[in-house]
Amino acid sequence: MQPFGSIRQLVPVGADAIMLYFSGDSLEQANSSCQQWLHMLDSFASKAGNSWVVECVPSYDSLLIVFDIEQVDSHFVYRSLQQWQTRLHNQNNDGYQKAIKRHTLPVWYGAKAANDLDEVSRKTSLQKEDIIALHTSMEFKVYAVGFAPGFAYMGELPKALQCARLASPRKKVPKGAVAIADRQTAVYPSDSPGGWNLLGLCPVPMVGENNIPLLSAGDIVTFSSITESEFVSYHAG
Repeated sequence: MQPFGSIRQLVPVGADAIMLYFSGDSLEQANSSCQQWLHMLDSFASKAGNSWVVECVPSYDSLLIVFDIEQVDSHFVYRSLQQWQTRLHNQNNDGYQKAIKRHTLPVWYGAKAANDLDEVSRKTSLQKEDIIALHTSMEFKVYAVGFAPGFAYMGELPKALQCARLASPRKKVPKGAVAIADRQTAVYPSDSPGGWNLLGLCPVPMVGENNIPLLSAGDIVTFSSITESEFVSYHAG
């Protein structure tokens, strides 16, 4: 399968799926192409005659398309993608832009149960207050959701705040822990093992009713600093 448009590679995955990899001068650009394709495919899948699109799973710079092999084969899917690339180009992407959802998540930075600020300070040579100021000054894009239901990978951290994972992962990271690792930040949706550096706790559930994640790929997230008493009041309310 020859690549075209913003797609730099197409790789069959088993008999019923194709992985698309996107090009770009940066991860942000590649992810934007991924999001455009995702929403175009969602649009076409909702129309009559396109029921062969079973599922689309986005990641940083890739999109997995699962199709119904009882209706179509990989050659049909490839030809359809080529046709849709033309439509995408002709519409200048405007028809397939997702309405951006924005979220502001409160964080009790330095919470005793989730506090690696000293370690992050050592790794970055930043003061604790500067770490918090940097983390709350940024807008982060959700690139992918995975690992655990509701675990959203967000980026990118400013270079000054980027630091490696812990040398020895924890057996248990508390639910709501706000963490950073390499170029990414995230909120742990539940108690789980993990090796990221913890900055604090977020009282907002990452998974809502019917196990629907709060955050989706393409969303924009900012963090705001709250006090311990404000954190407690979230749970009391």
